[in-house]
Amino acid sequence: MRLLLVGLLLVLSNLFMTYAWYGHLKDLKQAPLWLVVLSSWGVAFFEYCFQVPANRIGNAAGISTAALKTMQELITLAVFVGFMTLYLGEPLKWNHGVGFAFIALGAVFVFKPF
Repeated sequence: MRLLLVGLLLVLSNLFMTYAWYGHLKDLKQAPLWLVVLSSWGVAFFEYCFQVPANRIGNAAGISTAALKTMQELITLAVFVGFMTLYLGEPLKWNHGVGFAFIALGAVFVFKPF
């Protein structure tokens, strides 16, 4: 149950952070950089409201920090692909998919007990 909660919090965190990092490319194209930075910081605040509890809950449940970070990165890729294609309207190219798959494959080594 805690793992599910951690995953949900990480997804929510990533939705905010992905928008903070890339949403301005669509929504604030003409805005001055200082305004873009300030607005991104404002959005990123909400990312932290989900990220920090996810890490605390996960750590208290016995999930290693390496595993928490790996979960974060895999969720980041999934959220980013959706954001990139659905919100920004950019296509997912085959080489992106292959590169992301290699990153996901690397996660196997973090979660596999040796």
